[in-house]
Amino acid sequence: MTERVSCDVLVVGARCAGAATAMLLARAGLRVLLIDRGDYGSDTISTHALMRAGVLQLHRWSILPRIERAGTPPVRKTAFHYGDDVVEIEIGESHGVRALYAPRRTVLDRVLVDAAAEAGADVRFRHSLARLDRGPSGRVSTALVRGGTGEPVEIEAELVVGADGIGSSVARLVEAPVLRQCRSASTLIYGHWPGLPDRGYHWYYALGASAGAIPTNAGMHCVFAAMPSARFRAGLRGVDAYRRVLAEAAPDIAAALDPILSEGPVWTFAGRPGFMRQAWGLGWALVGDAGYFKDPLTAHGMSDALRDAELLARAALEGTDRAFAQYAAAREELSLPFLATTDAIASFDWDLDTVRQYHHAASVAMKAEVEHLAALEEMPRHYPIPAPAAAWRVATEEAIP
Repeated sequence: MTERVSCDVLVVGARCAGAATAMLLARAGLRVLLIDRGDYGSDTISTHALMRAGVLQLHRWSILPRIERAGTPPVRKTAFHYGDDVVEIEIGESHGVRALYAPRRTVLDRVLVDAAAEAGADVRFRHSLARLDRGPSGRVSTALVRGGTGEPVEIEAELVVGADGIGSSVARLVEAPVLRQCRSASTLIYGHWPGLPDRGYHWYYALGASAGAIPTNAGMHCVFAAMPSARFRAGLRGVDAYRRVLAEAAPDIAAALDPILSEGPVWTFAGRPGFMRQAWGLGWALVGDAGYFKDPLTAHGMSDALRDAELLARAALEGTDRAFAQYAAAREELSLPFLATTDAIASFDWDLDTVRQYHHAASVAMKAEVEHLAALEEMPRHYPIPAPAAAWRVATEEAIP
């Protein structure tokens, strides 16, 4: 038998973009259904680093204390290593942000999902979008979703939000056009390692290679090694590639990790050129990587996801074409300069002086983003009667930070 559900907003994808969007809309009093094809609290590929804009959002939403209680270390310094030259930057207080943070996705996504559920969102894992249907006006009006055992759920929604990543089913089903297409893609190989000093974000650059060391939860560092995708396709892969690129870009990190590199897995993101899809249409909208993806080498994806979650939530609450058009315009204005800079960095077609200039351009774009977000008025919020904990949370409650 088909279950039939009616809601104001269906959010497809419960990672940081989708969970944050669902949380904000549910806090404002909308009926929100949040689905994800994966499991609650599962991991995903990520560099973990949040920049000031992302931390600002978590602070404004009263989520940051949960991230801190999960043992996420504060980052008060970042350093750029251009060969032997090191540029250190202290993280000063601004707009209530005193430090940066790099939570594991098993922490960040879970905290945001919990907050969405607490605000009244109906959260369902192991549910996959199968179909979107349009009404006579051409507006997306219903969705068919399959549960974990294949049971159908027919959902009537005023708005369907695609927050389901690069290969978004929502974007595919609504045939969202690509507005911008980048040319470059880097390959990142990374692992999580103990034993490195907790000394802030470190970004390393050498000709044809890059690396990063990012302190995260449980006393671990996410350490990545990056190279042009063409080099990866030519056969430089796995732990051997990781060792070699780390040695080229960050020899001190490579030497510190050498005794334990064989003890843990490494993960590979083979690379994909960045893009920007159309942000919205009749009855649908995209957020996070579903709508806008850039190469992870500049480690700004999660911050952009949180930014766009709020911009989209504000548009959805107004519910007019004008509001959605403003969402799209703000996303493009804040994103396109950084998208172009990231594409240039991901090309590896630079010397060390040139990549410094790219970083300056990225810094200018990030400051504009922070100022835009800081100027926004506080989101509306109602306080629902707390509901019993959902089954997916009860089953994993001991694992929740």
